[in-house]
Amino acid sequence: MRPEPRMPESSVVVRPEPVHSAAYTASSRLQAAGLAHAIAAFERAAEQVPLPTPPQPIVVADYGAANGHNSLRPLSAAIAVLRRRTRHDHAILVAHTDVPDNDFSVLFRTLADDQDSYLHTDTTSFASAIGRSFYGQIVPSKTVNLGWTSWAAQWLSRIPCEVPDHVHVAYSGDDAARAAYAHRAASDWHDFVAFRGRELAPGGRLVVLTQAADDDGNAGFQPLLEALLAALSGLVRDGLLHREELRRMVIPTFARSEKDLCAPFAPSGRFEGLTIDHLEVFNAEDRFWVRYQSDDDAEAFGAQWAAFARAAVFPALARGLDGGADDPRAAEFFQRLEAAVAERLSSAPEPIRIPLATLVLVKRNRSQ
Repeated sequence: MRPEPRMPESSVVVRPEPVHSAAYTASSRLQAAGLAHAIAAFERAAEQVPLPTPPQPIVVADYGAANGHNSLRPLSAAIAVLRRRTRHDHAILVAHTDVPDNDFSVLFRTLADDQDSYLHTDTTSFASAIGRSFYGQIVPSKTVNLGWTSWAAQWLSRIPCEVPDHVHVAYSGDDAARAAYAHRAASDWHDFVAFRGRELAPGGRLVVLTQAADDDGNAGFQPLLEALLAALSGLVRDGLLHREELRRMVIPTFARSEKDLCAPFAPSGRFEGLTIDHLEVFNAEDRFWVRYQSDDDAEAFGAQWAAFARAAVFPALARGLDGGADDPRAAEFFQRLEAAVAERLSSAPEPIRIPLATLVLVKRNRSQ
């Protein structure tokens, strides 16, 4: 008997900053570094999936959409492939999903205004949004023809415990915390895959781009995470933070190994009708380091990485403030933490390892 996927007890809600901020621009620029592998896989998937007969729309799901910026290029590329395979009036429905507290108004402005939006290039594509965690079922069973998610599946459904000695469990020496995070990550990945198996139509495909642990077990980002920990400790010494607040601050992500990603499919190689068509773990390019090698501008290097951190993880850290995201010190916390991280990284620039995984899942027919 297949284990029943479990609904998460609570969701980790991380509010992105406004799309026009320098922080979000830096975040998107860095995250785009790993997109080439995944976009190529997504285009191949769009070429291979069976298409429904009109007037039934082709359904494309964007899991963990956030502000939409990291979805625009891949979705536009896949929709262009789909359009070559079908009539120009065959409707394509894109369902952008994220947790209920995501700022969907920003997402829709991105879709309407950004020049890379598929709404500008394909007049019979339609955008929709669903506010529900992808650790549960989001859309009706057997309705999704093509799925995409990037830089989202590493976020855990909830914080399993405090990490007493670091802001990230990957670099903690606490065995109990490491075990709790590994257990939660395994459970979340099981549920994510199981519900996508239910949602995908026969022959449907899902492409996942996520943070990973490489062959050496390295989760990456260590210089940035060490700079964050040192900067937060400095804010405690300066009196902006209380030590108890720092103790609560953690980035609830987990870098899964290739073995972790394959675990739900063992031992038969199939889970909820899904099989792994492709799995690749690779180190993405640190674009900020490449630029530093060219211009030797250490301040810019530190500022770019700090801006990335501000958009990507500062909202999660701010949950540890006594007042959470609405704490009256939140704006000053963001500003001073970004400046301190930038200063530390600028003082001793070094390349930052970015291990990622690209995974392609296929929904097989029962006879396959």
